[in-house]
Amino acid sequence: MPFASQPVRRVAAAEGIRVSGRWPHTVPAVHQLLTDGLDLSPGVTFLVGENGAGKSTLVEAIAVAYGMSPEGGSTGARLTTRATESSLADDLQLTRGVGGKRAGFFLRAETMHGFYTYLEQNPGARNEPVFHEMSHGESFLTLISDRFTRQGFYCLDEPESALSFSSSLAVVGVLDRLAKSGSQVLCATHSPVIAALPDATILEVGDWGIRATTWEDLKLVQNWRAYLEEPERYLRHVIQST
Repeated sequence: MPFASQPVRRVAAAEGIRVSGRWPHTVPAVHQLLTDGLDLSPGVTFLVGENGAGKSTLVEAIAVAYGMSPEGGSTGARLTTRATESSLADDLQLTRGVGGKRAGFFLRAETMHGFYTYLEQNPGARNEPVFHEMSHGESFLTLISDRFTRQGFYCLDEPESALSFSSSLAVVGVLDRLAKSGSQVLCATHSPVIAALPDATILEVGDWGIRATTWEDLKLVQNWRAYLEEPERYLRHVIQST
């Protein structure tokens, strides 16, 4: 992709970095990224997989390597409370697209409460909504609608954690608008609703590392379909009979 114009063309190990036997290098998806590198497509890319597969670790590290705070916010935010992020960002090198926009935003579900406080304590020129006075879901959707407007690179870590079905559909609309306006999105998700965005690239992460797949072939989608068709088949393994 010599003339790709998206913000991030490729993610790979930085010069001199070798895969070690320490976490997070031992996570198969991280190991593959550091060994083979990863080309990021224009538009929207979803990382989908089980808990612990490494999708959030990858999104966080790429966001930080791009210049965003590990606790969320835009490329200008400097929110820091307690460092919990891995050191993976220091091991990465991003290849930027020619003419790609530098703006970015990292939405990380688990740190949004602290980010809302940061916004209140560091008011800018814009008239910010009072996120703390909204419900969890309302604040997420308002933030996405309010902040995801500039052309740039957007990283999201499990945004569905606060969203209802209808709000998840609204997020799909926002991601579609971003892609069509020339922005690039990298999103880790457990949501079959969000991952169903047409024309998105889907990467499934797991014990095999990282592999491209389709929405229909995602284990996530197959599991949800099977559960909704016959919940009792699953519930009998977790609920004790009286």
